[in-house]
Amino acid sequence: MELENDTQISEFLLLGFSEKPELQPFLFGLFLSMYLITVCGNLLLILAVSSDPHLHTPMYFFLANLSFADICFTTTTIPKMLVNIQTQRKVITYDSCIMQIYFFTLFIGLDNFLLTVMAYDRFVAICHPLHYMVIMNPRLCGLLVLVSWIISALHSLLENLMVLRLSFCTVLEIPHFFCELNQIIQLACSDTFFNDVVIYFATVLLVGCPLAGILYSYFKIVSSIHGISSAEGKYKAFSTCASHLSVVSLFYCTGLGVYLSSAAPQSSHASAVASVMYTVVTPMLNPFIYSLRNKDIMGALHIFFRGKP
Repeated sequence: MELENDTQISEFLLLGFSEKPELQPFLFGLFLSMYLITVCGNLLLILAVSSDPHLHTPMYFFLANLSFADICFTTTTIPKMLVNIQTQRKVITYDSCIMQIYFFTLFIGLDNFLLTVMAYDRFVAICHPLHYMVIMNPRLCGLLVLVSWIISALHSLLENLMVLRLSFCTVLEIPHFFCELNQIIQLACSDTFFNDVVIYFATVLLVGCPLAGILYSYFKIVSSIHGISSAEGKYKAFSTCASHLSVVSLFYCTGLGVYLSSAAPQSSHASAVASVMYTVVTPMLNPFIYSLRNKDIMGALHIFFRGKP
């Protein structure tokens, strides 16, 4: 029997977390609160960095870009889920699903590259402090962010084009709260071999290589800190990396948790719950991790709201 072409597919069903009506108000309130905290927290971080000339440094430039990516990353999935919960409709159109896959893949890739760039920034700051401002000049910083955007956009476009060639049959239910790439591929009736190959190589190149770069940067950072004689100097050097290291650990550990939960049999619900950690919780916590113990950020926010130091 000939498979139906994917152009005849008009919509998918997002099953979400639970079909119990009594849980829907709780889920709506929970995710609305988390979304608003995420947007407001990251937006405040961007405003603090942009309004204070003292924060116009490479580290905070990358941090502001990370906050912007986190806002976009969360906005890709959560508003649609909130609309579905409120309207009691689980439908997402085929075109909207493809767009959601594109932007989700784009911004999660951008997060990945920005965290790698920030690790390189810390490596230069600690291992080559005398040449830091020469190496991390505005031109290089802008170029690193631009390259991160370009690679993420091209990778996302490739994944989308691979999905567009797929054909789907009658089972169009996605056991997730957004159009997750692997879940869409599993629904396809046509051969998904090339999709799996692209995902495999993209994971190795675009996740493995940046992670290796982060690990190498921190290996060199730890070696440099170990060579500092004074305890105060060691603490000061490590404190500049603590926030970034926390965010990196949170990002990759939650991503690994999603991968392990999706690899296990009968794990669709577990995968959806695990995905909340890196799609909602991680972007929500990032501004708190970077600002609560950061006197520069807190001082900039104080000036922004009070209008004086």
